[in-house]
Amino acid sequence: MRDDAVAARDAVSQGDAGDMNDPHASATDFERLAARAMSRRGFLCGTAACGATAFVLGAGGMVGAPARAGTAGLDFTPVAANGLDTITVPEGFSWHVVVRWGDPLWSGGAAFDHAKRGTGESQESAFGDNCDGMALFADGEKSVLAVNNEYVNLGIMFANRESGKPETADDVRKCKAGHGVSVVEIAQAHGVWGSVQDSPYNRRITPDTPMEITGPARGHDLMKTAADPAGTTALGTWNNCGNGRTPWGTYLACEENFNGYFSSSDPDFALPAGFKRYGIKTEDRGYRWATTDERFDVSKHPNEPHRAGYVVEIDPLDPASMPKKRTALGRFKHENAEVTLAADGRVVVYLGDDERGEFLYRFVSDGVYTEGGNNADLLESGMLSVARFADDGSGAWVPLTPETTGMMSRAEISIHTRHAASAVGATTMDRPEWVAANPNKAEAYCCLTNNKNRGVKPNAGGDLTPVGGPNPREKNKYGQIVRWRPDGGDHAADTFAWDLYVIAGNPTVHADARAGSANVNADNMFNSPDGLAFDSRGRLWIQTDGKYSDEGDFAGQGNNMMLLGDPATGEIRRFLVGPRECEVTGITWSADRKTMFIGIQHPGERGHSHFPEGGDAAPRSSVVAITRDDGGPIG
Repeated sequence: MRDDAVAARDAVSQGDAGDMNDPHASATDFERLAARAMSRRGFLCGTAACGATAFVLGAGGMVGAPARAGTAGLDFTPVAANGLDTITVPEGFSWHVVVRWGDPLWSGGAAFDHAKRGTGESQESAFGDNCDGMALFADGEKSVLAVNNEYVNLGIMFANRESGKPETADDVRKCKAGHGVSVVEIAQAHGVWGSVQDSPYNRRITPDTPMEITGPARGHDLMKTAADPAGTTALGTWNNCGNGRTPWGTYLACEENFNGYFSSSDPDFALPAGFKRYGIKTEDRGYRWATTDERFDVSKHPNEPHRAGYVVEIDPLDPASMPKKRTALGRFKHENAEVTLAADGRVVVYLGDDERGEFLYRFVSDGVYTEGGNNADLLESGMLSVARFADDGSGAWVPLTPETTGMMSRAEISIHTRHAASAVGATTMDRPEWVAANPNKAEAYCCLTNNKNRGVKPNAGGDLTPVGGPNPREKNKYGQIVRWRPDGGDHAADTFAWDLYVIAGNPTVHADARAGSANVNADNMFNSPDGLAFDSRGRLWIQTDGKYSDEGDFAGQGNNMMLLGDPATGEIRRFLVGPRECEVTGITWSADRKTMFIGIQHPGERGHSHFPEGGDAAPRSSVVAITRDDGGPIG
């Protein structure tokens, strides 16, 4: 998701001259870095030797040239970029909607009202808005889908208001209920998946759901409020972006742009020093939650923002369970939480902080995972580290401890994690979004979606953002995917080697670094990689959330899309194109791997889509099922 659910979305979409690079600018620094990558024989290549076409540099910089190794794993004919208001998939595949914003999860709920867009009561019993990260869980023969409902499009949800904003207490109630997590049983009948109303698994987790605070920050003075003087129980989760799933069967919802919901009834209130780094201001972004819920008024409850910005662990198969905020995994604008295991069985979680110039993190548990054992508290304690990348292709995880950061305690580090990472000199990144770990070998990938400030201005904490390392382009508007391999093949190792799997760009417009890497060409070009996941075959699915103007620097790239990559050869093919003005995000599979589920978020965010129902219907964020027409596995 974007580094700001409202303001930054506009910033990414704008084409002002200040963000446009001279197409004839020098690519000297990029060529230097690329040459170093080539010398490691690892760039765009998973084998000991790369083909001659794996990386091509011309006089003007980088020139797109596809890696043409045969790839049996990418077994479909790529689809063309387009601007249609529908989903386009390859020949031999089909799609259908599973569940949409406003679909009632219980039979007593009201059907979605396209004119009024629902009420607070109807939304509390319905599927939430703007689906993002998701995971499917099995309980015997039952399939239970957990889906993040990241935020709401005010102009769409409140299209019944001339202002396009919440105006009444019930509007605020509806707005809040559109956020959080939807847990819903789904079932397949005659090849079509749909939600199961009145299932005992169905649950809405919202900004008002009680949550246990766990980990180092539990009980700390900065976590205590008038409503919770012990600092151990918080209300709610919101702006959940990507997700994770644990080997013991729980769901991880990741709180991202939590800051935009707080405001102050006192415009002259002096904001605490730590608020600036997290973007907390005296005005919210139009949600008006503080008008009905005083805890969002920072002048009255200045500690409340410290209780948001965490990874939340949820048991989707136990509707009575209380979600847990895992403060040991740090507080920042979480994208997703990619879980894997170290060689000794400890749990490793990779975490991106999705804001310009912020950092990439890793958590390693103190305890060891035991299959079938009691793993409930493995995310309670462990070592949180931050990545430092060197230009020579090496890297290290720097522990965030009182000794390394100069902070007083682990609790303070868990609450002010960005400050801690700055203190140890971590590498500022081009908005690290989803991380994915290869199930077949010890390596991980992270989408660095874009960063118009790279090489131009520091991050919100004043850390410099120089061009170099895994962030090789100034004013980076296209993004790239960085890959690292832990030393010794152990995800708990403190050092790693890195390279770049792909550098997005537009080779039809540029002939320098903005053309992209050698595996980007006119038939598969894209911008702003965001969602990322491996399937069981070790193939890498890439989802985009970027510029869809289809003009200028983005000419020929069409709507946002999903692509499939081969980690071994670097080949990438476009698999799917989404409807107008959407983001393609979230991915999971059925137990038999014959259905892939993805999310279509914010279709028509600028007023030019009626997906999925067409006509004059309201655009609705939806979970979509994709299958092969021959009934074979898809992932």
